[in-house]
Parts: sequence; structure tokens; C-alpha cells
Amino acid sequence: MTASTTRALKSRTTKASALKTSALKTVTVAAAAAGLMVLGVGSASAHVHVDPASTSAGGFSQLTFRVPNESETAKTTKVTVTLPTATPFTSVSVKPMDGWTAKITEAALPAPVTVEGAKITKAAATVTWTADAAHQLGQHEYQTFSISVGRLPEAGTTVALPAAQTYSDGTVVNWNQPETAGGAEPEHPVPSFVTTAAADEHSHAAPAAAPAAGPAAADTAAADTAAADASAASSTTPATAAPDNTFGIAGLGAGLLGLAAGTTALVRTRKR
Repeated sequence: MTASTTRALKSRTTKASALKTSALKTVTVAAAAAGLMVLGVGSASAHVHVDPASTSAGGFSQLTFRVPNESETAKTTKVTVTLPTATPFTSVSVKPMDGWTAKITEAALPAPVTVEGAKITKAAATVTWTADAAHQLGQHEYQTFSISVGRLPEAGTTVALPAAQTYSDGTVVNWNQPETAGGAEPEHPVPSFVTTAAADEHSHAAPAAAPAAGPAAADTAAADTAAADASAASSTTPATAAPDNTFGIAGLGAGLLGLAAGTTALVRTRKR
């Protein structure tokens, strides 16, 4: 084997090794970034927060509170949400759930409020959910609690809904700290949302398909009506809460992004 051949083989070996090292570093960085994304999602989702189904001023909305258990030694036994008094809801109902008893408490308002021409002096002040022994939230568990409220205040109003989370060891965590623009997130931010402009009552989408005439159609309509009534009912009758796949979806998306970034970098390095 000539000296020139030996040098050529060494050069190819060195380049191949460099390409592998570069690709490995790229994939490692991408995987680390994906992991940080997942951790970021998990951290942001660890707080008690509210998800409104609608934010349209003057309308009704289902508000869903996501409550994680953050104690390593105690269970969550009770959750209390305080409703606004400056812009009170004139209608509040609770979605029943298995193993939790819900109670709506009314109270006199600090000052009378006029809603749709009527003077309101008393309104729902708090909603409290209390778990039985078998349904208290343990470590690494969470639960969702839903209420239907209305009417929402004028557009641009921040609706703050402080929540108190009670643990089995007597600890009470108050989620009531307001967030400031440009400031760091508080340790226990208050669940809140901002109302938006009223929806155009004349822009509703048409039904996907017109129901067929006859007894079958009447039966279907009756079933749909019964289902809607059951969903909006206010009681403590047991009902099974739907699972929340937020973490699973966020983690899968972050993992796919990391894998795609690593694969692209590997292809580029091989083409050099």
C-alpha cells in the first residue's frame, strides 16, 4: 500500500468520524431541547387554572378548572372557587362528578349591581367541591371541575376566580396572586380570563345536515335534548369526569419536533 493511499484512507476515516460525532451532537441537542419543552409544558400546567369554553361578552360559558395535587405527603380534599362580585354572575350551575359533592353559596354583594335592567343585591359567591375518602387527589394526580356561568361582563373585563385548595394535612393553598405585565409569574397565580367582544347573533353556522322527518327523527331530537339538559344540570349526582390528555399530546408533539430536527441535521451532515 502506497503512502498516498494510506493518507487517503486516514483522511476518509477522519471525515467519517467527524460526521458521526457532529450528527450525534445534533441529535443530542435536539433531544435535550425536546425534553426542555416537555418540562416547560409540565411546569406551566402545574398551577390551578381555568379554561373558558367561551369568552364572549353577554353570553354564557362553561368554566373548567384544572386542579393538580402538588403535595408529596398530603391529598387534596376540597377546592373552593370564589366568584366575582363587581361583575356577578346571575346564573351559576355545577357539573356533577363522581366522588365529589358540590355546593353553591350565595352572599350579599358589596354594592347593588344592575344587570340587564334589574338591580342585583345577592349572587352566587363561591362554589365548593368536597371529595369523599375514595376520591381525594393523591400524589401526581389532578381533577377537573366545571361550572356553567352567565352572563359574562363587557369585553375587555378580566374575570378573576381565586381558588383555595385544601389538603388532608390541613394546609390551604390560595391561588389568588394577580399577574403583572412584564413581571415574573407569581408562585400562586389567580385563575382568570379576559372577556372578548360579543358574538354576532346572526353569524351562527347552519346545521351540518337537516334532520329527516318521521318518528326516528323525533326520537333523535328528544335524545339530543335530554343529553343537553343532563350536561347543564346542577346537582351532585355522580358522573364520570373525562380524562385530560394535555400532557400526553404536548409530550408527543415535543418529541416529534426533536426527532425531526435531529434527522434533518443528520442528513445535512452526510451530504457534506
